[in-house]
Amino acid sequence: MLLIADSGSTKCDWVIYKDINQEPFKIRTKGINPAVLSKKKLKGIIIKNLELYKYKDLITSIYFFGAGCGTKKNQNKIDNILTSFFKKAKSNTKEDIMAAVYATTNTPAVVCILGTGSNCCYFDGTNITLKTPALGYIIMDEGSGNHLGKNLLQSYYYKKMPIELRLKFEKKFNLKEKKVIKKLYHSSTPNKYLAEFSLFLFENKDNPFIKNLIIDAMDKFIENHILQYSEELKTVPLHFVGSIAYFAKDYIEIALNKKGLKASSFIRRPIDNLINHIKTEGVA
Repeated sequence: MLLIADSGSTKCDWVIYKDINQEPFKIRTKGINPAVLSKKKLKGIIIKNLELYKYKDLITSIYFFGAGCGTKKNQNKIDNILTSFFKKAKSNTKEDIMAAVYATTNTPAVVCILGTGSNCCYFDGTNITLKTPALGYIIMDEGSGNHLGKNLLQSYYYKKMPIELRLKFEKKFNLKEKKVIKKLYHSSTPNKYLAEFSLFLFENKDNPFIKNLIIDAMDKFIENHILQYSEELKTVPLHFVGSIAYFAKDYIEIALNKKGLKASSFIRRPIDNLINHIKTEGVA
C-alpha cells in the first residue's frame, strides 16, 4: 500500500492507495515541518490521526514532500518518524519544492512556492537548483502567508491601515498585545500564526490599501527570488504553486508584468498533480 504526503507548515495532505489504479483515500492533518516542530510534536500529529492509524500496518511505501525538509538531517528525522509508525514501510522524504516541481512540469522550468512560506528553484528536467538558501520565516519568505501576515500586523500597529480596515481587522482577530506577543514569541509555529492573518487580505483584496500591500510583497519576492533566474527565464516557463499564489494570482501577474515576466500556471494544491506524476513516472 502506497502513502504520499505533501506538507507545508500549516497543513499536510496525505493520500493512501490500496491499489495505484483505484481512487485514493485522502486525509488532511496539521503541517509537519521538522525545521520548526520537535520530534515529539511531529510524532503526535501522525499518531493522533485515527485515519492514518488504521493503515499503519498496511503501508509499505511512503513518499513525503515537506517544508523544512531541505537538509539530510531533517529528511532522516521525518523518515525515522514515519518508519517507526508505519513499521512495514520504506520512506523517501524530499523537500516541498520537489513536490511543486513534480506537480507542474517534467521539463525545464522555474518553479515557485507561495504558501505559509516561500521558495523558488530552477528545474533542468532532472535536478533542481536553488540560488538562494531557504532561511525561513524570520529573514526570508517574501510573498508568503507569514510575510503578508507580518506586513498586515505592522500596518495595523503602526496605524497605517485605513480606519475601515482597522475596524474589520479588530472584529476578526484578537489583537491584544499580550496575546500577539505570546503567539509570536512563545509558540512553536509563529510562521503559521502570522499566515493566518493573510486570509484577511484575500477577503478584502479589492481594497486599494490591501492591493498595494500584496503587490509590494510580490515585488519583493520577484526581486529577491525569481530574478535570480533571469537567464533561465529567457527560455523556460514560470510556474507557481500554493494557496497564496493561487489567491494572489491577479496581483502576482501585475507584479510580474512590471518585470516583463509571465506565469504559465498557478496550482493551489499540488497533491493531485503529484499523484499523477508518481503514478505515471514514479519518483526516485
